[in-house]
Amino acid sequence: MSEKHESHVKQYTSYALGAFGHDAFYATLSTYLMLFITSQLFDTANKGFNSHMILMITNMMMIIRIIEIVFDPMIGGLIDNTDTKWGKFKPWLMTGATISAIMLVVIFTNLGGLTTSNPTMYLVAFGIAYVILDVFYSFKDISFWSMLPALSVDEKVRARFGTVGRLGSTIGAQAVPIVIFPLIVFFSHVFSGTSGSTKTRAGWLGFAVVIGLVSFLGALATTLGTKEKKSLIRQNTEKVGVIDIFKALGKNDQLMWLALSYFLFALGYVVTNSLLAYYFTYVLGQSGKFTFAGWIMAILGVISVSLFPTIVAKVHRKAIYTGGILMMVIGYILFLFAGHNLLAVMVAVAVFFFPYPMIFLAALMTITDSVEYGQWKNGTRNESVTLSVRPLIDKLAGAVANGVVGLAAVHSGMIGNASPSSISAHQLMNFKTYMFYGPVVLIIVAALVYYFKVKLTEDKHKEIVDELETKLKAEQAEKNDD
Repeated sequence: MSEKHESHVKQYTSYALGAFGHDAFYATLSTYLMLFITSQLFDTANKGFNSHMILMITNMMMIIRIIEIVFDPMIGGLIDNTDTKWGKFKPWLMTGATISAIMLVVIFTNLGGLTTSNPTMYLVAFGIAYVILDVFYSFKDISFWSMLPALSVDEKVRARFGTVGRLGSTIGAQAVPIVIFPLIVFFSHVFSGTSGSTKTRAGWLGFAVVIGLVSFLGALATTLGTKEKKSLIRQNTEKVGVIDIFKALGKNDQLMWLALSYFLFALGYVVTNSLLAYYFTYVLGQSGKFTFAGWIMAILGVISVSLFPTIVAKVHRKAIYTGGILMMVIGYILFLFAGHNLLAVMVAVAVFFFPYPMIFLAALMTITDSVEYGQWKNGTRNESVTLSVRPLIDKLAGAVANGVVGLAAVHSGMIGNASPSSISAHQLMNFKTYMFYGPVVLIIVAALVYYFKVKLTEDKHKEIVDELETKLKAEQAEKNDD
């Protein structure tokens, strides 16, 4: 094995490990925190109090994330303007990983009983903790994915980094539904002395500690195992101010169209995915079987990501993005006919989830290529600023989705110690509207926007890179002559 090949294998592995921990954290924060809040955090005998507090927390999380995303491009600008001996990304990656892991553990507690002893103080303290978590998670998220164009400008090598990164993130995200209930039950036994499948707050806290540690160790692996590549194109980077950051984004029309499409898609997907645990718990009444759904998604996720390089080489990103959404629509239809049949539900989960990692990769590679597109069009290269758009969209979609999930849980009667027998036909219809009907409209519109408005294909990107290299080499030769 050549030294160069060994170096690439080490970097691919390190990047995949970072993505594993990163998406395990994201899945916990975006999907399962709401389940903890609605099922465990507020479970008093006063259902009116429970519903009120759940909606207050839900609205607070949504407002905080929507306000905070305005600062994401500025975070990207700060990262772009960073220059240390460890590079521009790694210091922020480790800082963000450390603080966000600590704050994740904090928000998976009742803050010393404040939920009942002083609910107002709890809301204030939770809000502060959540803001700190969200800001430093943004530093970690943006710096991690912004490394992608810095690891290589070669389309094939970049695609491999994107693929192994997505492979790691897929396994990390889908490991959470596999281990979440077994871990919570285990820690409930250890810390609360329970038996059977009983879940306690202490069990949830133990689960949060595990996820925080996995996220930190993944970031450490990426920091120690990857290396930024220097190139003539990357040297064409200028420090920019706040106004210039937003100008750079606004002038990148391909990035903006992709952002709109991906937001609609991500919102639809996250709402459905977040409500899946509720479906197993409150509709099927088989929360223990949710682990099998996690295994299905993990296995299919690995297959889906592994197939991406082969499929994208044959049919290109546009066909993967729009065709994958069509397959997800079929999954929604299967869900509607599955009812309480566990096997049919598992088939629907498989069809719905299988194309998701490929769609994500198609969007990620398009955003990554828009770094050079923006450089070609505007004359300035903005790596972290451009790549901050994808985390920004995921956070915005997650924020809105959290609000939707909170409303869905309350309007469908799926809070506290509710059971399938306590859910009325009207409440079940409400739930299906939130989980299926709304999201399917969103992802169909997302496919139409991508198909008709996104023109940045693989061939177009190659032309842009060749033109940039020729132009910059000529400028460099002119400077040397002078």
